[in-house]
Amino acid sequence: MKQWPVYEILKDAAHQWPTHAAVHDEHGSIHFQQLFIETEELRNQLVKLGVKEGMGIGVMAANGRNFIIGIFAAVGCGATVMPLSPGLKKPEVDDILNDAKLHVIIDDQSGIQPLDTIETIIPLRNGSFRFAYTAIHESVAFAAFVHQPAFIRFTSGTTGKSKGVIVSHQAVIDRVMAANNGLELGPGDTVVWVLPMAYHFMVSIVLYIKYGAAIAVAKDFLAANILTITNRYAGTLLYASPLQIKLLAADKSSEQMPSLKKVISTSAAISPDVCKAFKERFSIDVSQAYGIIEIGLPVLNYVKSAEHPEAVGYALPGYTVDILDDDYQPLPAGQVGHLGIKGPGMFDAYLLPPTPSSQVLRNGYFLTADYASKTADGLIKVEGRSKSVINVSGLKVFPEEVEAVLETMPGVKQARISSMPHPLMGQIIVAELVLHTGMLVEPEDVVTYCKKRLSSFKTPQRITIVDSLPMTGSGKLQRH
Repeated sequence: MKQWPVYEILKDAAHQWPTHAAVHDEHGSIHFQQLFIETEELRNQLVKLGVKEGMGIGVMAANGRNFIIGIFAAVGCGATVMPLSPGLKKPEVDDILNDAKLHVIIDDQSGIQPLDTIETIIPLRNGSFRFAYTAIHESVAFAAFVHQPAFIRFTSGTTGKSKGVIVSHQAVIDRVMAANNGLELGPGDTVVWVLPMAYHFMVSIVLYIKYGAAIAVAKDFLAANILTITNRYAGTLLYASPLQIKLLAADKSSEQMPSLKKVISTSAAISPDVCKAFKERFSIDVSQAYGIIEIGLPVLNYVKSAEHPEAVGYALPGYTVDILDDDYQPLPAGQVGHLGIKGPGMFDAYLLPPTPSSQVLRNGYFLTADYASKTADGLIKVEGRSKSVINVSGLKVFPEEVEAVLETMPGVKQARISSMPHPLMGQIIVAELVLHTGMLVEPEDVVTYCKKRLSSFKTPQRITIVDSLPMTGSGKLQRH
């Protein structure tokens, strides 16, 4: 059997810590050896069904062991894996299939049925996967221009304007090892998991498996359930978005989390006031982390989270993080410029159009589209995020994607999507609509229309009917 480095991570963990708990979820606890056994069972079934090197496979499942089993099994076949959220709607899945040209999708039936026809049902020890082929023939190789591609992700969760980020087996290994230089996790740790696995698998979940840390999956992100799961399994790290941290800070019970050593906020900027409230409630500092799909987790604020909770932190060992001018040259300390990153685990290519990372980098830097500053001792603060991308509870939304859906609605002539601040969600989606002459559209109908075609977090929360929208001189929609 040909070896695939990411699959070997789980195999090695089963050898090193066979009886150590790997996952705590709704089915109970499973140790590393059993996790590998069940993954190998599924891998063998996938091989029998024709999954092999050169294929692309989508894996859609709810948070828990079966998602981990599904992804490692698919990677172990030599296929390139796209983790898919069960919250995706059918039009979103159709767009992904149209752009990504996957060969197969498996799903645990926790979301919509991704494809109209089902080839077979693969039983698991707990639950099952539906297996379905797409219309793409196996002779059409997936991402043939990348050596040993392991994962692909469209950064918004669907296609939108995303190019599709391809990360090879070696790049996954490199970024996981580099990230743990900062996280310092090991078999004595239990990570309390509240984020969607589909959007955080490549570094987070793979890293925990590689270093023997257990994963305790909370059934939802309500404060009471996070408290319960943390204390039940003696969680040592809470890896969460600002939304979950804010809910915990506002918890009115007296319950503490005495086993918790570290709290990391990721996915979006967090308010210093929320960090302060969390520390007052639990006596633990909140550390920001800066993760990005193209390069992993290059920046972490463990060192000065108490003094500077607003900062994303320092570059981890092996990474060079600079603030660049418009010519992509480093700026002096204190100045605001483009945030550029060099280091291990860089993505290999974009899928659409096929573009190797070497053609994307500028002076060796990956440009994040964020503006940032850096102090003389290297502490990095993000000053402003990309103007077009919206963060809703740490999940990214491309305005163009929502606008495209709205403009298919009968009566809608043109749409513009923006955002407004929200005390809990960070930002919410705002829609401005221009209607065709003589047409009437109720806001409730707009919401219903979007919810059938988009993930819930992308659905507009504020809807305004306007006579016209401003355009640029070249005829493009003018954004806020």
